[in-house]
Amino acid sequence: MTATTATSATAVAVPKHRLRDRLPVVHQLRQSVGLQRGMLVAGLVITGLFILTAIFAPLLAPYGFAQLRGEDGAFGSQQAPSAEHPFGTTVGGYDVLSRVIWGAQTALLVIIVAVIASIIAGVLLGLVSGYFGGWFDRVLVVVCDAIYAFPSLLLAIALSIMISGGQSSLWGGILAAALSITVVFIPQYFRVIRAETVRIKAEAYVESAKVLGASNGRIMFRHVLRNATRTLPLIFTLNSSEAILTLAGLGFLGFGIEPTAAAEWGYDLNKALSDVTSGIWWTSLYPGLAIVLAVLGITLVGESLNDLADPRLRGRRRVAQAAGQVAETSVVPGGTLSAGPGGLDGLETGESFDEHGIEVKR
Repeated sequence: MTATTATSATAVAVPKHRLRDRLPVVHQLRQSVGLQRGMLVAGLVITGLFILTAIFAPLLAPYGFAQLRGEDGAFGSQQAPSAEHPFGTTVGGYDVLSRVIWGAQTALLVIIVAVIASIIAGVLLGLVSGYFGGWFDRVLVVVCDAIYAFPSLLLAIALSIMISGGQSSLWGGILAAALSITVVFIPQYFRVIRAETVRIKAEAYVESAKVLGASNGRIMFRHVLRNATRTLPLIFTLNSSEAILTLAGLGFLGFGIEPTAAAEWGYDLNKALSDVTSGIWWTSLYPGLAIVLAVLGITLVGESLNDLADPRLRGRRRVAQAAGQVAETSVVPGGTLSAGPGGLDGLETGESFDEHGIEVKR
């Protein structure tokens, strides 16, 4: 092997990505460009603040979510923002700042319970239905299509009344919202996993596993499931924002969580309706702003991931990267190829080169 050939082989070798570069968030950040990167970063920052606020709510909140008195006595009703209460107090005498912070914890619990339950049920049903097919597959498809006819909020109200009679405790309200969201979200995960399973089970490696005697369970969970869940993070983020809105809708309509059981942004907005006409703006502004920011952050992340999963975008980036690699790794007499064997200067002066790269004078 000549020195030139060895240099070429070394130059065109594709470097291996480090482990941290293959992590989900880091990988998407490296893949994103321009406005997409800005949207993804903004969404991650807002979502990160929401999650941290929910986790450290007991440390961040100055008071409890149902606390009415401090060291100096009762807080008072509809008190304007002050040093003691930066966001003021509600008509019920609760500290608005504390209610907003504790409400993030309630919203995060609903997201965790609802989305995880819908993922488990939807993925299992879609995997079994798409792999085996037959009458079971047809029945599930019809049932999932029928579920779309039920409005999610109406279903949430019905389940809330069935579970706790409309007077929800902390876990009663969370389960009421989570179960309604789970039932609505299952068809989405079912459709995605079923479609991927139908496609993947016809691949050659699945047929090879069958020939080698692998059981159906091993093929489904070891070969098919691993390759059918690539789009789940996209659906997860978009459904998380819808879960927050459903919980807030339940609370706003009076079917949410009682204020003595947990803080909930929708309930606080409901109680602040009469304050708005009286010029008391702080009781509704901050809970509403919390809902908007939480939903906005999660939606920005989901939309950015959806754009980055577009194969047309990956194709454009791949072409640009390949063009840069060719320019950097081309080995010709005289150095790197930029505009021709002689560079821009050679083209501008009218010089030309033969097939061996030797300059020919005119």
